Amino acid sequence: MDMKVSFGGLSLKNPILTASGTFGYGLEYTRFGELATLGGIVVKGLSLEPRVGNPMPRIAETPSGMLNAIGLQNIGVRNFVEKRLPKLPADQMAVIANLYACSAEEFAELAGYLSEQPGVAALEVNISCPNVSSGGILFGQDPKMAARVTEAVKRRAGDKPVIIKLSPNVTDITEIARAAAGAGADILCLINTLSGMAVDARTRRPRLANVIGGLSGPAIKPVALRCVHQVSRAVDVPIIGVGGIASAEDVLEFILVGAHAIQVGTANFIRPDFVFRLVDELERLCEAYGITSFDEYRGSLRL
Repeated sequence: MDMKVSFGGLSLKNPILTASGTFGYGLEYTRFGELATLGGIVVKGLSLEPRVGNPMPRIAETPSGMLNAIGLQNIGVRNFVEKRLPKLPADQMAVIANLYACSAEEFAELAGYLSEQPGVAALEVNISCPNVSSGGILFGQDPKMAARVTEAVKRRAGDKPVIIKLSPNVTDITEIARAAAGAGADILCLINTLSGMAVDARTRRPRLANVIGGLSGPAIKPVALRCVHQVSRAVDVPIIGVGGIASAEDVLEFILVGAHAIQVGTANFIRPDFVFRLVDELERLCEAYGITSFDEYRGSLRL
């Protein structure tokens, strides 16, 4: 089966991407598999200047999931471009830069700089992180702010496809999706983590120093599937699905409800070689299910 997928100006050798914040800058995982076998990677969120993130502890395990409040710790966009990007096999897979900023103007500045980097295939705009005190989810909960950021990035993105990453922490995710699509988003990515918390009954303390964190892992997959299903019927923009994917069966479920590609997040922490094995497992499962075309299978859910 031909595993290639093309959508929104992005062409991938297969529909498997890594989720931002779960795969470092890609190089950290090269001892577990060949990056070039993947459709692409989405690198850790990049800001104009380096960020130290939130105080520790920043991770807590939960049943079928994980809470994190890293706070977008990163080396800064220029360090990434100068020291990490040249080492990635960008000519063999897509390198997608994830952008974090505190204003539409900062997002635009990041987009302008990254649009000039030949190794970057697309820009993913994080308007949905729940673990920072400014920016992040605030942009993703207000349709007008989501549209303003999308427009600002599109103006400076050149020929790079712009992916807007949406939050499930809203009353109606289709409202935000319509705003981003109307403002020119080439692709939508959903979902980011769900807001949550964990506490210790013995110490009477929260398990995260930030108190509130983002829940990921298999526990959120039903929410992510619901969001992809709803958004795919609300807007005519390609979707990347993410949220709790831990098997090839999960990948097909997201494509069935309308996703063009998927991102793997928390499963990378459980088995660092998981995403590399997933490529072969997906191809075998497609053969077992008689699926010969992702275009034909996508959105074919029978209601």
